[in-house]
Amino acid sequence: MRRRWLALWATFVLALVGIELGIVSGVLAIDPLTNFYFVILAFAVIGILAIIGAVFLGIFVTTRILSSREFTPFEKEMVAMREDVKALTAKVEELIAGIAENPREKK
Repeated sequence: MRRRWLALWATFVLALVGIELGIVSGVLAIDPLTNFYFVILAFAVIGILAIIGAVFLGIFVTTRILSSREFTPFEKEMVAMREDVKALTAKVEELIAGIAENPREKK
């Protein structure tokens, strides 16, 4: 299966190179810029390849970001802040429990 895709890709690339060489050398008498369909086809191919390239670039960047095993300084600060919030919550719960056990009486 993999060889079929490789053969298809190689055929496609060789066809494009052959067309380009034919136009540059003058063997093919086609002016691609004056033919409307060639321009539309070129924009479509460039757009599709740009989207595919952006997806692969995004996958690469995401993999690089997620592959690091250390926390960033921001993440370390957020973990420390979470611990502070837990400590403050525990102190507030102790105070509430203490008030519930010994309520003050108004005089």
